Amino acid sequence: MKKRDPFKYSNTSKEIIRLAVMLYVRFPLSLRNVEDLLHERGIEVSHESVRFWWHRFGPFFASEIRKKRAERLRSGPQWRWHLDEIFVKINDEQFYLWHAVDHEGEVFESFVT
Repeated sequence: MKKRDPFKYSNTSKEIIRLAVMLYVRFPLSLRNVEDLLHERGIEVSHESVRFWWHRFGPFFASEIRKKRAERLRSGPQWRWHLDEIFVKINDEQFYLWHAVDHEGEVFESFVT
């Protein structure tokens, strides 16, 4: 079965469409804010184009994200952590500060020696 290209009749590049849609979906931005951000990067699109792309390509991007997430979950557990060791000065005394940090950067344990 041949895969259908959703960008076939689009005059704009796939990368610009993906950037505009992802900015709108991922961050709490209005359509006009996305238009302004793209304008600052030298990309001239109207907020109506962003709205059209969001309706047309949003479900396509969402299905891609779901597929990638499912593949990662099938490949095994991705939860990792590491230990950070730094020096801190408390009341002019130097101590070790140990942080246990997970893969998302959240500190889940701290210990000072």
